[in-house]
Amino acid sequence: MTGDATPVPQTESEPGSGSSEPTEDRVEADEGTGADPQPAASLEASPGPRHTHNPALKPIAPGLHFVATPIGAARDITLRALDILAGADLIAAEDTRTLRHLMDIHGVPLGDRQIIAYHDHNGEQMRPRILRALAMGKSVAYASEAGTPLVADPGYQLGRAAIEAGHKVLAAPGPSAVLAALTVSGLPSDRFLFAGFAPSTASARLRWLEDLAPVAATVILYESPKRISDLLGALVQSFGGEREAAVCRELTKRFEEVTRGPLATLAADFADRSVKGEIVVVIDRARGRKADSADLDAALKDALTRMRLKDAAAAVAETLGLPKREVYQAALRLGNDE
Repeated sequence: MTGDATPVPQTESEPGSGSSEPTEDRVEADEGTGADPQPAASLEASPGPRHTHNPALKPIAPGLHFVATPIGAARDITLRALDILAGADLIAAEDTRTLRHLMDIHGVPLGDRQIIAYHDHNGEQMRPRILRALAMGKSVAYASEAGTPLVADPGYQLGRAAIEAGHKVLAAPGPSAVLAALTVSGLPSDRFLFAGFAPSTASARLRWLEDLAPVAATVILYESPKRISDLLGALVQSFGGEREAAVCRELTKRFEEVTRGPLATLAADFADRSVKGEIVVVIDRARGRKADSADLDAALKDALTRMRLKDAAAAVAETLGLPKREVYQAALRLGNDE
């Protein structure tokens, strides 16, 4: 079986084809943060004139608003996200330059407000400033560099601190590389595990993947283009070459590519390729594992309250990654015992 790939011209990075690797074009950290400068990701703006966003008249409620931002195409942002960015009293961003660029594309005026940097390098210094604003009853918007905050993102500690201080924490949902990749992968979506980035060293990566290999859920990983070949090789060792997977690159960007197939085929395809851009790897769940009888019986009893026996057995087999015949026999046994 060969990989199924959408043809993509392999060119140098175009404007808007972001990369998870730092670029030479960097933005200086906000004055007073003491933080290292952060790389800025590119956004693909739509052709045509930029416009001014007319925000909703309803004021932004006090509290911490986590705002999802585009992972590629600038128009992926939601109207609610634009309303919050237009009306929040204080704006914090993992990458201030990227957020300023996004607001400029959509005509969201900054006015006399300031965008402050909040990222892995300055969280300890900046959290108290944000918490003080929340304590004063202000609305604070936090935007990750791309995608949904708290998914492989420094916003977690900020959210925890705000909750512990008794402040309201809200989410303006939107783009997510995890869910976008799961959607286009063609792999089961009823149960999945997002595991983030694999360790960079070979031995630690292999041990880490071996713990994930038996999981009865679709596994989703992030990886950099420089390490994708090493990751796929390690996945073959730990998950087996026949496990189905998808390598999703440059999602929602101009050169979006999804390559599907067994891990062994994908590892061979990417062994000598030089690729660019953000990458999400989606791997099918473990199949044919030994069932825990108590878990199987509990899942079947629940499914049988909502479905016919045959449908319940098929649904449970898919969810637990078990052979359908084995689950069907267990369902028959349960029916006879009642």
